[in-house]
Amino acid sequence: MAKRRKVTSAIVAEEETGTHVIKIDGYSRTKKLLKTGKCKASIPFMVGDHNWVVEYYPNGNKYADGYAPGFISVYLVLDSAGAKDVNAEFTFSVLDKGGEPVPSYIKSVSPHIFPSKGSDWGFANFIKQKDLERSVHLSGDSFRIRCEVTVAKKIRSEETHTIQYVVVPPSNLHQQLGGLLNSKDGADVVFRVGGEIFSAHRSVLAARSPVFKAELFGAMREKSGEPIEIDDTEADVFKSLLHFIYTDSLPESTHQDAIQDEAVIASHLLVAADRYNIERLKLICEEKLCNHIDTKMVATSLALADQHNCHGLKEACFEFLASPSNLEAMIASDGYQHLKSSCPSALKELIARFLPVELIAAKDIIRSI
Repeated sequence: MAKRRKVTSAIVAEEETGTHVIKIDGYSRTKKLLKTGKCKASIPFMVGDHNWVVEYYPNGNKYADGYAPGFISVYLVLDSAGAKDVNAEFTFSVLDKGGEPVPSYIKSVSPHIFPSKGSDWGFANFIKQKDLERSVHLSGDSFRIRCEVTVAKKIRSEETHTIQYVVVPPSNLHQQLGGLLNSKDGADVVFRVGGEIFSAHRSVLAARSPVFKAELFGAMREKSGEPIEIDDTEADVFKSLLHFIYTDSLPESTHQDAIQDEAVIASHLLVAADRYNIERLKLICEEKLCNHIDTKMVATSLALADQHNCHGLKEACFEFLASPSNLEAMIASDGYQHLKSSCPSALKELIARFLPVELIAAKDIIRSI
């Protein structure tokens, strides 16, 4: 029996990650007591065998050419005696009421060298004071900042030896089923979508979608010799839907416009995935939309989330709109009127979210309107 000896080597960079949460209790008081350029340091915390502190400037720290008025500044400071050239990357984020980072208030630093004790690095313009003061994240005159630090410790090489008696190739089922879709061999159902014809296999569609199963082995079975008309889906969206059903993946696109319009494509495909109850595809599209939230798309995404029960996408939109500037830009966008007319319940929920906790009665009134 032929044996195959497999030798692998790896260069492993060891690192350690730690987090430290600073609660600013009495935001307005610290703002009055600490003038611009003055800070309060956190208690020391250890990551990567080194001590660190966070410096909090309620009225901003210095830029290289002046001050940062109107901003809150935060800095990470190396606090270990004898430390030299410590390589670290870190992220500062404002936390919401549930302890999760607010997407619009996250700032990160790629690996940075801290030369010695007392050296610092951070953000003079971490967050505008006005934005924080108008947001729901300043509650009871307090809010929280999380600092996540990753420290590179050392680099080592390692080698492993294994003997393989049998080499099992990776699964290519997706390729085979994709080839079946493209070849149309054995296809027994035809769809007409937007003037285009698509051939497919009833059993594959039924296995992947309970909606297709009910339709193709129920009411539509008698029409097996005629093309099935699909009027509520565009041809390119239906083509992508079939590709996913057969391969469990989205088709790769090299067309630059399609790449740029990924969020628009995901929006249409999410509707189709919900229509045919293909949950994994729906979640993939929902994730893509969460990663493409901006002032132009947020109204459309919020409407989709409300109409198709996408809880994660709705929460991501609400977090984005917690910023007053983002909310104002959304109201001025093209999609706002559609959101207003088609999903008034989503707007009521959004307004209720922004009200202080103390105004519970007002929230109940808004929800009942």
